Amino acid sequence: MARLATRQGFLLALAATLLFRLWLSAALPVTADEAYFVLWGRYPDLGYYDHPPMIGWLLAPLVALSDADWVARLPATLAPAFAALLLRSALLGWFAKDEATANLAALCVLLAPMNVWNVLVTTDAPLMVFSAASLLVFARAAGQNSPAGFLGAGVLLGFAFTSKYFAVLLALGYLAWAIVSRHPRSFLLVFAGALPAGLLNLWWNLNACWCNVMFNAINRHQDDGGWSLQTPALYAVSLAYLAAPLLWFAWRGRGELREAWGRPAERALFLAWFVPLAVFALLSPVKRIGLHWLLSFLPAIVATLALAVERPKLEAATRFFAAFAAVHVLAAVVLVALPLETWKDSRLYSRLVLLFHAEELVAAASPGGAALASDSYSSAAVLAYHARRKVPVFGSGSSHARHDDILTDWRQYQGRDLLILRREPPPDSAYRPYFREVQTRRVELRGATFHAIVGRGFDYEAYRGGVLAPVRERYYRIPGWLPQGRCYFFERYFAP
Repeated sequence: MARLATRQGFLLALAATLLFRLWLSAALPVTADEAYFVLWGRYPDLGYYDHPPMIGWLLAPLVALSDADWVARLPATLAPAFAALLLRSALLGWFAKDEATANLAALCVLLAPMNVWNVLVTTDAPLMVFSAASLLVFARAAGQNSPAGFLGAGVLLGFAFTSKYFAVLLALGYLAWAIVSRHPRSFLLVFAGALPAGLLNLWWNLNACWCNVMFNAINRHQDDGGWSLQTPALYAVSLAYLAAPLLWFAWRGRGELREAWGRPAERALFLAWFVPLAVFALLSPVKRIGLHWLLSFLPAIVATLALAVERPKLEAATRFFAAFAAVHVLAAVVLVALPLETWKDSRLYSRLVLLFHAEELVAAASPGGAALASDSYSSAAVLAYHARRKVPVFGSGSSHARHDDILTDWRQYQGRDLLILRREPPPDSAYRPYFREVQTRRVELRGATFHAIVGRGFDYEAYRGGVLAPVRERYYRIPGWLPQGRCYFFERYFAP
């Protein structure tokens, strides 16, 4: 452990984790969610259907440069290293900690379980980096009572907000600090710094059916099952997996944390993670809290321990994370080495075949001159990623990942033939009303069965009445309390 706490030990761990993550990013197939975000990068915009646009902006130059999977995954691959380096630099410079403590804190960020293996393209990668930068600048400003620092923390918070709306929870931590510290001007400056990003997002939503608001505040919650005892337990398990040793030593060092509470910077860092995790705890009885939702608050926990508790506690947490990281590396190597057929008896096998061999599936289905489509957003995203062309979603889809509503204009498919690929057997009623002629066939690929529906002569008017009208009622019922702006869905299909 003494060697890890040195500069050379930290740099060695940084290089080793980066090499492992680069290898893993090249070895794993691109998942459906990743393919969906890459499509954002291929069609850059000021906003996207279900999340703010930052990950699409980051991916746009990368996917224009290369089609390699590992290139698209660079934001996720590099994010833990950036967050660790930011924390180490801030501890050494702004907070004048010794180098051993700074190295240990950075190692905790690098070696935290999810940061070891998560190379998947998500909105959480830029959120973690910008949140870490914002909270460190805010803590520095709190310690120095710096108006410029509070404003800068707000600008960085705005970047975090354009990454994912969970940045609002970090803002709640800042608000709690302003209230407890009786320093309202600090939050006003933070708000001013973040305001341009918020206004840009509001303007885009006003002119895009309020789709971010509809998805995050309304549509995705309509099928929630109400109160549950399982979801709080799942939240506790997720929190333990991500940060158990950190939280344990924070509890063991609660006396030191109480003492640190009197120092503005440490108080700011504590509230930056305690308030969001408390909010998640309150929501957990009625909402499943995703593991990745917690990731952006990890640097604040580590920074709190680095500044407030004795170094042996941080050393013990680092030892745990290092051992746990070795287990994850070994598991990843074994899983990657296993042949795909290992999972042949699993219900997930057809999904895995699609992820690993989407190009073969398209070739086996022989679309010919027909436009390729799919019945789900996940399958459509994977097929579009590998086929390097748009693959629309035929049918109503789900509340998630409806960016296809923005990309696809079904009026342009009038009279055309479509080849719709799906994993489940097709019900006739889902296709025959919308084509002049429908043929179905099974497509066998590497032991998995897919289904191809060839629809001849697409009937747009029938589709508008049978599919698009119910979609409008289900997903685009904009509440009256939102000001009415433009809406691509209404203008395209239901303009008076």
